[in-house]
Amino acid sequence: MGLFDIFGKKKETSNKLFYDTEVHCHILPGIDDGSPDVATSVELVKQMQSWGIRRIITTSHVTEETFENTPETIQAAYQKLQAALDAEGIEMEIKPSAEYRMDEYFLRQIKNATLLPFPENYILIENSFYQPFWEIKELIFDLKLKGYTPILAHPERYMYYHKTPQIYKELHDYGCLFQVNLLSLMGYYYPQVRDLSWRMLDDGMVDFIGSDMHHIKHAQHISQYIQTREYRKLAEKAKDIKNNSIQF
Repeated sequence: MGLFDIFGKKKETSNKLFYDTEVHCHILPGIDDGSPDVATSVELVKQMQSWGIRRIITTSHVTEETFENTPETIQAAYQKLQAALDAEGIEMEIKPSAEYRMDEYFLRQIKNATLLPFPENYILIENSFYQPFWEIKELIFDLKLKGYTPILAHPERYMYYHKTPQIYKELHDYGCLFQVNLLSLMGYYYPQVRDLSWRMLDDGMVDFIGSDMHHIKHAQHISQYIQTREYRKLAEKAKDIKNNSIQF
């Protein structure tokens, strides 16, 4: 019995995503907890290409003490991946960016103007999974003042927010966009994370969907899910997300 048969999700024939721009993935080789090497990175790109993805924004972790990446380290990893893709004749438009943990290292990078944003000056930010960044509204305001549009990565996965769900509407109304993980919507993490991600979708608070893919196991689960009946429901419900509207 397959993973999705357990939930009674019958397979269908489609294997394509309903958007062609990936906005959250860890496929650059060797600089965070995602792809460990170039060969794995190439395989992950091939997986996304098979889903109909044509444009990828890579979002390597930038986190104090663990992954203190800079535009230089990210660009160097990107160049390695691009060279490997070119050597295999794989065409994929890739823009290197980052997923910034809200911490002191990030605050220094803002001050020093050393950020590597998405196209159109979107900036992907994340909380710790253990505790929130307490001055998040002030940070959102500061980023917007500097010309960035903040996107909060996987808000559905911050379990401490589940106890005060009004925070989601407050942050969204304050001008912070939300990126929900496809893995969350398909139930890869916890049932309560899945349930919240679908409620956020119903409430019109999902601006972007990203895979947050780190490894081949993630890719395999996504490949299975996009053939299910539930995925067709998701594609209809989330058809107005902003992924494809980003101008590269």
